[in-house]
Amino acid sequence: MKKAAIGPWYVLFIFILLISISYAAEVVVYTSVDQIFSQPILKDYEKQTGVTLKAVYDVEAAKTTGLVNRLIAEKNKPCCDVFWNSEIGKTIVLKQKDVLAPYVSASAKEIPPFLVDQDKCWTGFAARARVLVYNTQMLKESELPESIFELTEPKWRGKVAMAYPLFGTAATHTAAMFTTFGKEKAKNYLKALKANDLVIVDGNSVVRDLVVEGRYPLGITDTDDVNVAIQAGKPVKMIYPDKTGFGTLLIPNTVALIKNAPHPQEGKKLIDYLLSKEIESKLAFSESANMPVRDGVKTPPHVSAYSSIKAMELDYCQVADTMPEAARFCQSVFVR
Repeated sequence: MKKAAIGPWYVLFIFILLISISYAAEVVVYTSVDQIFSQPILKDYEKQTGVTLKAVYDVEAAKTTGLVNRLIAEKNKPCCDVFWNSEIGKTIVLKQKDVLAPYVSASAKEIPPFLVDQDKCWTGFAARARVLVYNTQMLKESELPESIFELTEPKWRGKVAMAYPLFGTAATHTAAMFTTFGKEKAKNYLKALKANDLVIVDGNSVVRDLVVEGRYPLGITDTDDVNVAIQAGKPVKMIYPDKTGFGTLLIPNTVALIKNAPHPQEGKKLIDYLLSKEIESKLAFSESANMPVRDGVKTPPHVSAYSSIKAMELDYCQVADTMPEAARFCQSVFVR
């Protein structure tokens, strides 16, 4: 009995099937954005596209730094396609380490030019700010500081908490001080904070929680952490410091394509999605309360307009260049 011949159309079908399987719609994203905020957005993307999305999230104590070190270690054999960072400094460090690939997203058309890398290796969007969080049951409005420089005064001794400044936005903030104040002034300020018994803790959310609990009346943290507590009805509010001085640090999210990514085309599509106005609006309406960086994005009333905040005038690339020096200094001052 003769075996049935395999026709050319059947062979072609098997070939196409194998190709489609080998190119299973998949994308790997590393993100330092708190999982409670980033996961719903990534899950929505899976539902809308059918793409299998493998996400690696950070841990609070090592904010951003752990994922950045992992990306550098994987540079010669990348496992990741897209890096969605909750801040900007370490993203620029990755560019300097030749970990990122250029990509111009059509979704980035209306994003301000200063939030787009000149070589198109990263793009900034939805921003947070470094603010002071205070317990409304412990401090009256007349007692509140207007500037972070006031925190070195005797009345704030041992009453202010901050995340360890080697990680996340705390690290970006100290580097921004170096570039904005000048190195000597920044060093003297940080040493004065230490001398005034600044309380160093593991992460911005820990700062918020300690202030919510009333263990400390004041802390330095980010708008998203404070907003979570405010929306939960906790007795805290926030201050945008130095409104009449050098301003507060605004920190955009950034997204970047990894060089030699295993799934570059799917990675680009995810970047397009993350940079859309829809996602800026979702982040504004989420508890993270990120500020859209473009006009015409729908936001809730409690989210400040990006243009309404007096921001530090700085060069983010210069901040990134300064981060290693600022980190070494902080490590020597804030010994744990």
